[in-house]
Amino acid sequence: MRWLRCLCGPWLRRGLCAALKAQHRPLSGSVALEADVNSFVSRTKTCGELRSVHIGQEVTLCGWIQYQRQGQFVILRDFQGLTQIVIPQDAAASHVKKTLCDVPVESVVKVTGTVVSRPPGQTNPNMPTGDIEVKVETAEVLNSCKKLPFEMKDFTKKNEALRMQYRYLDMRSAQMQYNLRLRSQMVMKMREYLCNYYGFVDVETPTLFKKTPGGAKEFVVPSREAGKFYSLPQSPQQFKQLLMVGGLDRYFQVARCYRDEGSKPDRQPEFTQVDIEMSFVDQPGIQALIEGLLQYSWPLEKGPINTPFPSISYNEALSVYGTDKPDTRFAMKITDVSDVLRNVQMEFLENHLSEPHGTIRAICIPQGAKYLHDKDLSRLNEMTKFQFNQVLLPLILRPDVRLKSRLAKFLNESKKLELLKAVQANVDDVVVLAAGEQEKVCLTLGKVRLEAAELLEARGLPLRKPSAFHFLWVVDFPLFLQKEESPSELESAHHPFTAPHPSDEHLLYTEPSKVRGQHYDLVLNGSEIGGGSIRIHNAKQQCFVLENVLKEDTKPLAHLLEALDSGAPPHGGIALGLDRLICLIVGAESIRDVIAFPKSFKGRDLMSNAPDDVSPEELKPYHIQVTWPSAETQK
Repeated sequence: MRWLRCLCGPWLRRGLCAALKAQHRPLSGSVALEADVNSFVSRTKTCGELRSVHIGQEVTLCGWIQYQRQGQFVILRDFQGLTQIVIPQDAAASHVKKTLCDVPVESVVKVTGTVVSRPPGQTNPNMPTGDIEVKVETAEVLNSCKKLPFEMKDFTKKNEALRMQYRYLDMRSAQMQYNLRLRSQMVMKMREYLCNYYGFVDVETPTLFKKTPGGAKEFVVPSREAGKFYSLPQSPQQFKQLLMVGGLDRYFQVARCYRDEGSKPDRQPEFTQVDIEMSFVDQPGIQALIEGLLQYSWPLEKGPINTPFPSISYNEALSVYGTDKPDTRFAMKITDVSDVLRNVQMEFLENHLSEPHGTIRAICIPQGAKYLHDKDLSRLNEMTKFQFNQVLLPLILRPDVRLKSRLAKFLNESKKLELLKAVQANVDDVVVLAAGEQEKVCLTLGKVRLEAAELLEARGLPLRKPSAFHFLWVVDFPLFLQKEESPSELESAHHPFTAPHPSDEHLLYTEPSKVRGQHYDLVLNGSEIGGGSIRIHNAKQQCFVLENVLKEDTKPLAHLLEALDSGAPPHGGIALGLDRLICLIVGAESIRDVIAFPKSFKGRDLMSNAPDDVSPEELKPYHIQVTWPSAETQK
């Protein structure tokens, strides 16, 4: 878009932006220019761009030797693809033949030759350059390769720890190249959308900050001032609010964030988020912005995504899916069957229905009798006992329409039919019941729902289309939750800066546990990829939440409270988890597969062996001494 700014001038840019905004989002693809990847370098073409139209041209290619074929051919690889190189067999070119035949696989070479058509019957339709080959005339080894710890072929299975130890080799794979390049392209499109079309300002915020009350555990960084430490921010939350107080109006940043919580498949100690904040905005405004942002930056090869995204309340998500991040690619919804079974004289059900908030819920597992074994149902039952202290009651609907269940003898024919109708069960389906306190029952069945889907798909019953992308907004979260370790105390469901729902604001000062927050999460295929809120912009209200509700010391946030009392505009924002978003788009098993240099499950860099030792001399300026744990403590 830079050429557009220079050529058209501000008056035409304003007209273009107005036209695009009138359609609620920029036209997908805006103005695309073919990238010139051969400027400033010694090659004339890449290994992935040669086609029949190039036949007869002399080209220079640079890349890695993928493999050799019987002294006749070499497959040369670079970031863009593969090209077959024909090794000359005549005596006059014996030095070229020797160079290409003797050099080890994965060595870096430069070749010059002529593009020719492959002989009849030797074309490769599975290779983009499969119609041509390069008849080499000169070859130069730029760097020879030693024996590597694993083969670079894409079909070779590699241990993940080994891949991370030799990440610079693993990145040569086609999949890693695709993942990192798609990530780069999406980030560039996001910048274009936010800055060029909607006037956002890209601001870098500090990495060295101070500890934030509540929230995730933060990394601490020593300073030369005795006893004083920085913290690495888990997000730029305070800074982006301060930018709104400063009148920037629209901020974004591709921000590095840090959490000292250990790694999980979808977590890293350092991660990246697309951080956004706006002044004078409401929740629908933020949602519309993000929907347009994703639609604009979405990879063309993944197909279009439709907006607006559907929305569901937090309570409905828990009630229907048993989680606040539902995977809506498949059904198996939770059904309340309390009324159907209320008068059934089975002690297990009667006892639970008599409890406060007691309920009976069910999910129907399609074709479960065909695809699940008794041991699968037993394993699910053991899992829910261990995690939720909940017992499952399965019912199997046989082909003769009889029920196989210890509940069957307590049901007359009309009750049986009423139950099967309520859960929409068919022959060979398995119905799983759980009874007890509502929230625990729903969480239990939510877990069973996901585990059952995994089992069915592993046995060959497709439930979730791999190429499907189901976005969902989850809204109306509670502003506060009871602390697990101390139920009489409250903690923020999101963070302490989230504003109360306007309809519940009066309850903040009398019954804060009943207040909904203006918090919204964006879920994709059962994973949270973003979260945000409308913020408290009134200093008195913010102070009340911190001191009276959360019982937090306000001194560490004195700068923020003072800023809010200095004419802070209403504002709100969101952060998209970039690593997780890209991971879902490319179908990777872990976010480690979409990060160039990730940490291991234990938070270590296996390539450089970080974190590493620091000598006592180096620690002296920071007034720090290391106390080594005893053998008993380590144990």
